[in-house]
Amino acid sequence: MITEKQFREQVKELCKVFHWKAYFTWLSMHSPDGFPDFNMVRGGRIIYAELKSERGKVTPAQMEWLTALIATGKCEVYLWRPANFEEIAEILK
Repeated sequence: MITEKQFREQVKELCKVFHWKAYFTWLSMHSPDGFPDFNMVRGGRIIYAELKSERGKVTPAQMEWLTALIATGKCEVYLWRPANFEEIAEILK
């Protein structure tokens, strides 16, 4: 089974391949609780993505952030797991 760290590296590589400006929070200790793992920008698109392993659970703080970002209607918001890799590649293509 793939770890969240390995999955993060795969998503980072997709961002490079498809020319996304991407930011990933390495240490969340100085970030707001639950803020999404990845923030990506390309052209007129902004994506926030929370990455989880197949069994990883979304915390209430993470769900609050995802819900608040969705409510803006101004960005794409995703919860991605390794099983979604092909879909992720299509989204970032």
